[in-house]
Amino acid sequence: MNAQQALAPTGKLRAGMNIGNTLFTRQNEAGELFGVSVDLMQELAKSLDVPLELLVYQQPGQVADDALNDKWDVAILAIEKTRAKTIIFSPGMTEIEAGYVVQQNSSFELADQVDSIGIKIAAPEKAGYERYLMTTLKNASIVHTQNFAGSLELFNQNQVDAVAGLKPNLIESMHLLPTGKLLQGNFMTVNHGFSVPLGRVEAAAYLEKFVKQLIEKSFVDSSIKKHQIIGLTAIKPLHNP
Repeated sequence: MNAQQALAPTGKLRAGMNIGNTLFTRQNEAGELFGVSVDLMQELAKSLDVPLELLVYQQPGQVADDALNDKWDVAILAIEKTRAKTIIFSPGMTEIEAGYVVQQNSSFELADQVDSIGIKIAAPEKAGYERYLMTTLKNASIVHTQNFAGSLELFNQNQVDAVAGLKPNLIESMHLLPTGKLLQGNFMTVNHGFSVPLGRVEAAAYLEKFVKQLIEKSFVDSSIKKHQIIGLTAIKPLHNP
């Protein structure tokens, strides 16, 4: 099986696009998608010499849930071990810090202080960082929301003590959280990579090489700079001495 057959068995590359993460994917008023993920998918389709179809999903969990339903061939998702039951990930291409916003009158100053007894943290269900918190929190509890906007709403209604999120999104949303403060540090660093449904071993092997090529020629870094995405960092190439 060649790469084209492995990644685009229908003759076109069906890309699952999560518009819930605006660091990677944005949508203009005409409904057209643009951003780092679009650049990456276009480059992948070009390397395979196949047409590209962009399939819109509102949240990352919806993309992950469709992994074994033959709806998409490739997606860009946070690399998270609980998703490995249905998804094969490429090496990471980017990294983003995830952190917290708390009330200004909170005694917390650092992200690692939030995991305390009685603390309620709002996080979108099935987001990569929410999956991580579900397995690592020892004292605090998670209040699940449908999306990041829902987390902000609960915080402003004083129904939770903290909002978890990717730090660039938190920084961008501070004007919507008039009583909030961003804590120093992070609770994790999120890596994103290409994803293919479990079982597509040949596709995963191609993507591993493809990602290395993208990193070596600084394609991801150039795309991030082109779209002026603050807080999203490309994995740097490894230069042998």
